Amino acid sequence: MNDIQTKYYPTILGAIHLIVLYTFIQTVVDFPLALLDYYNGTDYLFNPFKKVVLGLGSSFFIFYYAYRKAGVPLKELFPSKMFNFLIVVPVFFFLWGAQNLIDQVNIAFDKVLPPPSWFWELFNKIFESDYGVYGAILKVVIMAPIIEELIFRGVVMHGLMRNYSRFTAVFVSALLFALFHLNPWQFPATFLLGLVLGILMLRTRNIFLCILGHAINNGLVLFSMLYWNDMQKTSFYQISKSGQLMISALVATVALLLIFLLSRERQVKTN
Repeated sequence: MNDIQTKYYPTILGAIHLIVLYTFIQTVVDFPLALLDYYNGTDYLFNPFKKVVLGLGSSFFIFYYAYRKAGVPLKELFPSKMFNFLIVVPVFFFLWGAQNLIDQVNIAFDKVLPPPSWFWELFNKIFESDYGVYGAILKVVIMAPIIEELIFRGVVMHGLMRNYSRFTAVFVSALLFALFHLNPWQFPATFLLGLVLGILMLRTRNIFLCILGHAINNGLVLFSMLYWNDMQKTSFYQISKSGQLMISALVATVALLLIFLLSRERQVKTN
């Protein structure tokens, strides 16, 4: 009876608290710097040294805090079981097809609730870097996937999978992941990504595959932003919009089936 009532860290409320705490730590520094920049015309908020120190410092604190609260070995908090590396291929194609489909959802949502210009200026700064395209790759394709996956598919899903059903663990972690990005106009894309990465964690129990999948997704987004005009000249974008959507849906469906075929579920220890 006591075993059934045992709650492991984090529960849903614990996960919310952890994410809010992580966001708060960053805001404590960002908000004063934003005010300073606004009134003095400086650019401290986007100083590369500040980004690295704050990003790594707040992340290490959250990981250490979660590690102490969970009370389990690191290899259990961030599992790395063996998996079929061929699964990376359908993951890539699923994310490519899904992004083409989600773009249509975003366009429809933008018509109902157009995003303000200042919001997109802030959003585009995420993909900007003081060191050009290589700095953007480091920030968006490498650092962000590592930090976010260790939090959401590592710490958060570890607790949710031990406390709740598999569906609840994947759904709630994806929902918190989407809300964490604070971008309602990109919510469908981030929520879908969270679902896919949650499924990968559930079936392979490998945090590195989740990081790689996240990196592929962000790389596709960054690539499309940098080379959008060149992409429009390719044969795929020369066909009709309905044809693009049909191909994307077919590719995403086949890729998802292959993902399930190339993976198998791992049981989560509860003792």
